[in-house]
Amino acid sequence: MKNTAILLIAMLSFSTLVKAQSSEKYLSKVQSLDSTIETLYAVISGKKGQERDWELFKFLFHPEAKLIPTGKNQAGEIGATFMTPTGYIERAGKMLVDTGFFEKEIHRSVDTFGTITQAFSTYESYNHESMDKPFARGINSIQLLYDGNRWWIITIYWMQESPENPIPQKYLPKN
Repeated sequence: MKNTAILLIAMLSFSTLVKAQSSEKYLSKVQSLDSTIETLYAVISGKKGQERDWELFKFLFHPEAKLIPTGKNQAGEIGATFMTPTGYIERAGKMLVDTGFFEKEIHRSVDTFGTITQAFSTYESYNHESMDKPFARGINSIQLLYDGNRWWIITIYWMQESPENPIPQKYLPKN
């Protein structure tokens, strides 16, 4: 029993140490709204065969965060899928590495009240950086919390552009 308690304490101490090291390692990535959103796009983007830094990806999110893609299913019904950051990695991680994926922010509008921020972040998606035209565009509605020490992504709720729902001009870059 005594050995079990000592082992449990050692495991908890190690877990706390690893989390603290991750915090120090990535803290600069979540010190500003800009750095948090820029890191989000950078961490999911990469060439075919390039592994993503999923530890950094998860660090961006609050422990209760959700990622919520919306759109029509094959039957034409509109719906939403609710995922944790880990669920997103399980669902999309292999595809991002196998095909190559770059998501680039092309416009952002931001509203803040107190410690909460809502960013409408318009994106374009590419399989490789040399593509002239994106294969998809859409808007990430990103809700964030600033806790006085760092920014946390609370939700990313997104919709891809479609012929019946083109991106409104006010969410596109000004020429």
